[in-house]
Amino acid sequence: MFNEERRLANPIRWAMVGGGRGSEIGHAHRAAAARDNLFTLTAGCFDLDPARNLDFATKLHIDPTRCYSDYQSMFDAESQRQDGIQAVSVATPNGTHFAICSAALNAGLHVICEKPVTFSVAESEELKALAIQHNKIFAVMYGYSGYQTVHQARAMIARGDIGKVRVVNMSFAHGFHNTAIEEHSPGAKWRMNPEISGPSYVLGDLGTHTFYLASLMTELKVSELCCMRQSFIESRAPLEDNAHVMLKFASGAVGTLWASSVNAGSMHRQIVRVVGEKGSIEWWDERPNQLLLEMQGQPAQTLERGMGYLANDDDAVSCNRIGGGHPEGFFESWANLYHRYALAMQAMDKQDTETLKNLWFPDIDDGIEGVRLLECCVESADNQSAWVKF
Repeated sequence: MFNEERRLANPIRWAMVGGGRGSEIGHAHRAAAARDNLFTLTAGCFDLDPARNLDFATKLHIDPTRCYSDYQSMFDAESQRQDGIQAVSVATPNGTHFAICSAALNAGLHVICEKPVTFSVAESEELKALAIQHNKIFAVMYGYSGYQTVHQARAMIARGDIGKVRVVNMSFAHGFHNTAIEEHSPGAKWRMNPEISGPSYVLGDLGTHTFYLASLMTELKVSELCCMRQSFIESRAPLEDNAHVMLKFASGAVGTLWASSVNAGSMHRQIVRVVGEKGSIEWWDERPNQLLLEMQGQPAQTLERGMGYLANDDDAVSCNRIGGGHPEGFFESWANLYHRYALAMQAMDKQDTETLKNLWFPDIDDGIEGVRLLECCVESADNQSAWVKF
């Protein structure tokens, strides 16, 4: 069960870049960070519009003198204060991540970054080197990975409950952009602009989430892949609004990934199904408190979060914030991640290598693999779906 008594001697002084008024993701970051009193929102640069930025910060009860017009001014000013910020979350469009994260690390800050981390693996590797150089945590916001059932599946697969993994089917395919919604939605518009979003739309926005979940559950490594992608709304080209990927894993297993924003009628369809020699496990983010377990020759079982019959996995059990039967959701998943980020930052500052070694959280290496997926998919799709080494 979740340990609500775990506290830091002093909550981490924390800031945000981006995530201003009306941003669902910005709200998710703030709600998650506030949940366990391990972070204190101390400063911010939330909006490019100065008046709106200041008004929003004031409404969040941030000292107006610590609401900044740009991120570099914030990092410079806060570094001169004894009570300056210690960490920052970056919730801005993809094309800005590299510059902001580089500046944050060079300012001596821990970083929590939205995904995809950068446009290229080379840029992500550079951020990793900076984090190592400055002894700072670089966390990546794969928000769905805080669900207990994801870790439950991971534990069951690792102990061989379904046998050796043969097939991994992944999808994140909603229907909310099946028309040209970007014509009147700023949040959609930048995602479909390659200068801001990068070389991919749905693979980067959606596919990286489910790819990370599958990697976390199975610990399989991709050896090669091929990809085909389409722009069914033609004005989105060269960025795709639908993509299919086939993957080969080093273990001999195979997989598929479907990412789409034109799956008309679908809410999310973020599903990971892992097929082994003896049975299969399936997780669906629209029903995140349950796992579907299907063993060959036996009735299908729905396993419920928080129940004593589940595998005794520390990551799953310690994330239960309330007993079984009560649904936990998106904000709890995010809060579980922010709790781990805080513990990791504290351990890094104390040079507590033992805690860091045993503490799971999505880090820069996981972010790099997501960017590598995008690079390989774009290379494959642009070469008539050729197989590409991962």
